[in-house]
Amino acid sequence: QVRLVESGGGLVQPGGSLRLSCAASGSIFSINAMGWYRQAAGSQRELVAGIRSGGSTNYLDSVKGRFTISRDNAKNTVYLQMNSLKPEDTAVYYCTAEVTSTARSVANYWGQGTQVTVSS
Repeated sequence: QVRLVESGGGLVQPGGSLRLSCAASGSIFSINAMGWYRQAAGSQRELVAGIRSGGSTNYLDSVKGRFTISRDNAKNTVYLQMNSLKPEDTAVYYCTAEVTSTARSVANYWGQGTQVTVSS
């Protein structure tokens, strides 16, 4: 089993910052990619940022220049530094990882989600 444990969500004022963390554990052989999705109320889930094992990253256009994704491979942890937060960033944020298990199967795993609310 692979588990993703998230932390760092909360309530912040517009212009504020949060850092989300997500640690993967379990029967992991390698993690091919990690990322963050978000889902606002009444909307589709969208990819916010992703990072692959080689270090390449991609971002949702609306967060470019404000959010930074990073990864600590030794800890199997991905971070999302969110600066200059806007009310439209309010959503449940989900960590995801593409994992090759010790049995050499590949699957995507999801965290439980953490609420980010940006409001004055």
